[in-house]
Amino acid sequence: MANAVCRSCSYPLRHLFVDLRTSPLSNNFLRPEQLNQGTPYYPLRVFVCESCLLVQLEQFESPQEIFEEYAYFSSYSSSWLAHAKHYVDTIIPRLSLGRSSSVVEIASNDGYLLQYFSPYQIPVLGIEPARNVAKQAEAKGVPTVSEFFTLAFAKQLAQERGKADLIIGNNVLAHVPELQDFAAGLKELLSPAGTLTLEFPHLLRLMKENQFDTIYHEHFSYLSLLSVTHLFTRYGLTVYDVEEWPTHGGSLRVFVRHAEHADLAATPQVERIINDEIGYGLQDVTTYSRFPGQVKTIKEQVYSFLFQASRENKRVVAYGAPAKGNTLLNYLGVGTDYIDYAVDRNPYKQGLFMPGSRIPVYSPSRIQETKPDYILILPWNLKEEIEQELLHAREWGAKLVVCIPRLEIY
Repeated sequence: MANAVCRSCSYPLRHLFVDLRTSPLSNNFLRPEQLNQGTPYYPLRVFVCESCLLVQLEQFESPQEIFEEYAYFSSYSSSWLAHAKHYVDTIIPRLSLGRSSSVVEIASNDGYLLQYFSPYQIPVLGIEPARNVAKQAEAKGVPTVSEFFTLAFAKQLAQERGKADLIIGNNVLAHVPELQDFAAGLKELLSPAGTLTLEFPHLLRLMKENQFDTIYHEHFSYLSLLSVTHLFTRYGLTVYDVEEWPTHGGSLRVFVRHAEHADLAATPQVERIINDEIGYGLQDVTTYSRFPGQVKTIKEQVYSFLFQASRENKRVVAYGAPAKGNTLLNYLGVGTDYIDYAVDRNPYKQGLFMPGSRIPVYSPSRIQETKPDYILILPWNLKEEIEQELLHAREWGAKLVVCIPRLEIY
């Protein structure tokens, strides 16, 4: 990463975190007519900033190329919808939101969360750059603007609609290449006594539980509370509370205010999470050098399983075609030689082929039709939900497989 600087603090990047070889964009699924065309691959090398501790990828494609047409729809996970509804039902009384309040969600996807404000008659606005996804939100009655969130756009929104009492950003901070402009935009749009909540997969969990498959080009950054605090402090924002959630393999939800709005004192949770990170060694760049060895162990375990299943003429299929699954398969160099096909509940992906591996994606009903021996659960963060959907596969003795945090066949 020659002459590259940190996207959070502009310090030179010199420390490699992990090298996952090369990979295509993980949500660039192929149509059948594209199978005879080449696929662009980009290095999947991750660095850690020794100054602010942000773990980050190089940027090879613009956000416009990645996100203006997007294959991920939040509403296809029932557990994620339940998580979103619980958030809405608890944040409204916590912040005393009412009909005169203003709520803005950045990267609002298909309206999965903002739809739950409707019964409360609280004004909302979704900001979702992927036009195909934004259309789904509009169809649900969720007002949505197809724009990328920038400082300039934040100023425009603040002038036209007023500042927001609550800004929500679930799994968006990691997707932002221009972090400094983004943080400045949050500062601009947030009302003086407002709260910003952000959820993101926790780097500490990624490292402890070998979640290397959550690394892909759409995720520019991998976040700890230490690195997020460094970022927000530079823009006059303060984390005053933090919650841990099991979503996406282990996430943090941070509550952020203007630094000058000192009425909201920091809770003990903030110090506790910081101490957890320091206790693991996240303040020391040498800690990060252990991660490649953990990744190699998983790689060897999965290779061994797939090779043995192939020798025994066992049929292996994949449940789910998530971005994390594409990282795993491309890092392993695995395609239809070992995995016959994948299924996914999202109709948008059905009939397409996974990028790189070119594994075809079908409806989940295909599992019942073909009765495979092994079903590899690629979205392991939804393991319990998917297990329930696959109870019928036990009838013919199918075994389920997950790879993270370690290979498990059951």
